[in-house]
Amino acid sequence: MMQLQEERFFSPDPAQRRVALNLYTQVKDLPLVCVHGHVNPAMLAASNYGWGSPVDLLIIPDHYIFRMLYSQGISLEELGITPKAQESHFTPPDHRQIWQTVCDHWHLFRGTPSSLWLRDELSNIFGIEEKMNSANAQKIYDLLEEKLRSPVFQPRQMFERFHIEVLATTDAATDTLDHHRAIRQSGWKGRVIPTFRPDAVVNIDNQHFAANIERLSEVSASEISSYRSYIAALEQRRRFFKEMGATATDHGATSTYTEHLSEAEAEHIFQRALRGEASVDDARRFTGHMLIEMARMSVEDGLVMQLHLGSYRNHNALLHERFGADMGADIPTASEFTHNFKPLLDAFGRERDLTLIVFNLDESTYSRELAPLAGHYPALRLGPPWWFFDSLNGIRRFFDNVVETAGIYNTVGFNDDTRAYPSIPARHDLWRRASADWLAGLVERGIIDEEDAAEMIVDLAYDLAKKAYKLKI
Repeated sequence: MMQLQEERFFSPDPAQRRVALNLYTQVKDLPLVCVHGHVNPAMLAASNYGWGSPVDLLIIPDHYIFRMLYSQGISLEELGITPKAQESHFTPPDHRQIWQTVCDHWHLFRGTPSSLWLRDELSNIFGIEEKMNSANAQKIYDLLEEKLRSPVFQPRQMFERFHIEVLATTDAATDTLDHHRAIRQSGWKGRVIPTFRPDAVVNIDNQHFAANIERLSEVSASEISSYRSYIAALEQRRRFFKEMGATATDHGATSTYTEHLSEAEAEHIFQRALRGEASVDDARRFTGHMLIEMARMSVEDGLVMQLHLGSYRNHNALLHERFGADMGADIPTASEFTHNFKPLLDAFGRERDLTLIVFNLDESTYSRELAPLAGHYPALRLGPPWWFFDSLNGIRRFFDNVVETAGIYNTVGFNDDTRAYPSIPARHDLWRRASADWLAGLVERGIIDEEDAAEMIVDLAYDLAKKAYKLKI
């Protein structure tokens, strides 16, 4: 049987453990503010949504799980991932077989966040106390399958049960937001808002860039033939997203490089990109310029600007060719902010009306660059540990590296950044426990007192995210 300890993740020191449990108790039932993630709004637009099998719910959407299994020689086909070009010999395995394969290898996840999250999900959401292993794989599968047929496990009912106050999805700049419109019109009271993600029409090294611009032209009802008309179309789409409830944008780039181009330079690069003739240097410069342009737009329209930086996407070229993006082959890269970010900060870093939230995959930049920058520039805030570092130890390292220089009030609390819908409460709970334990350590060392810690834990668990993302309830 699987027993979740009430004081899990806390220090073994009795005094620190006592303070941590007291702090955690103050926030464990606060609403969840889910300001960034990748939940499909279609599931919340439907009044009767079909989850499919337990594999559809818990395995196939979760690249944390299948990247680990792939590293041990288990093919994506064995996990039900279908190649882009349907191969004549490929027959997807039965989902019971996939679940058995995962459970046969669940020992691989011992000590990882995936193990902690899924253990929490099985126990607290589905009431399953069995440990995942070869022997009980089919028993757990049967229990999950039965529960997923129950109305209480419909997405909207789970949303309410999770006590989600607001959930932000991530949506392409060319998305018509029909699912968001359906949610609004359904009469359901859950608050689900879009987030403007323009990467596909900004990063010109995208092989489909010209086609994506055609789609942008279509949805913005404008002819995009020049850089100036391109900027106007993006501004129009941002207004539409804001009308649909968006409070933020989100931008992904491999490099932290920023550069202000003249309109003539931007025009030349844009035209080369439309012809498929842009160079690697063109892509680096244009993306860097557009990050500054997006900051300018955020100053004007008030949308919070999120930057996710430092991932080498689709590192496994063969896997990308066969299966597409987001197959667990994205790898962190080294980053440099002090020089690369200066053009953006020179332009807008002093703007009090801009909230610029940076997420990064190079932990070495936390104390050396990001905390000092965020501790100085009014516009800059630090996002929580992201992706590979959204973990118990990653959270501790983040606090240790940034708080002495930037404090917690130049950070933005937590976001779950998940595609796996049932993991949302588990991820927030881990953050709240890790935050409580870290603060308890400060109390025990005499750095803060319990009164300060009691205020700080509420801020870390709830208030900072609401304030940073301009969420008015």
